[in-house]
Amino acid sequence: MIFNTGAALLDAIVLAIVASETEGTYGYKITQDVRSVIEISESTLYPVLRRLLKDDCLEVYDKEHGGRNRRYYKITERGRRQLTLYQSEWGNYITKINAILLETCV
Repeated sequence: MIFNTGAALLDAIVLAIVASETEGTYGYKITQDVRSVIEISESTLYPVLRRLLKDDCLEVYDKEHGGRNRRYYKITERGRRQLTLYQSEWGNYITKINAILLETCV
């Protein structure tokens, strides 16, 4: 993708992915899900997860998997409110951008 992905958009994508899993999900799966729509490295994703944890948008818990602990991320109520805001803003944003980009194409 040739468009830059800012911090707010990454936060919104991660929150949406985590919110889609009732019991939460783990970092590697989040990375793979994000990579299905945009190019991102794990070194970019983990600071996003830490920021969302610090902002109380996500919580973590460990769960045994294959003899090892796996860290799971789960959205909090504050994270759900933030995701709702992002979704609303995204709708407004794409409407305006589409009006400029798609309406002017001949």
